[in-house]
Amino acid sequence: MYVAITHDIQVTAIPDFLLDRSDPAQDRYFWTYTIEIANLGRRRVQLLTRHWVIIDAFGRKEEVRGPGVIGEQPVLEPGETYRYHSFCPLTTPSGLMKGSYRMVDDAGESFDVEVPAFSLDSPLSKPTLN
Repeated sequence: MYVAITHDIQVTAIPDFLLDRSDPAQDRYFWTYTIEIANLGRRRVQLLTRHWVIIDAFGRKEEVRGPGVIGEQPVLEPGETYRYHSFCPLTTPSGLMKGSYRMVDDAGESFDVEVPAFSLDSPLSKPTLN
């Protein structure tokens, strides 16, 4: 589990390697991940956009930007939590993901929230520090 807190928003990431969806002979490795976003503050916030940086074991970087997450732009009242699941395929048996969410509060002020860097490790590779 990986955790970051920015502007009273806690983001927790939990990755999971899926052996049954992976095919090492074809250089296909597949992870799911769960993200939990908790509003620890006193203001209502909405997630507007996402920015992901995905780095494979060879250091190749891919960036993904877009509106919301999984087709949603959730609103979190103080004390509320939003959880979603998504996936990441790679052509290497390990890598990492990190990113940020652009949020806006009920006063119209926008700010970025860190998504903690989390390691994508498979049991098919030697342990490495990502």
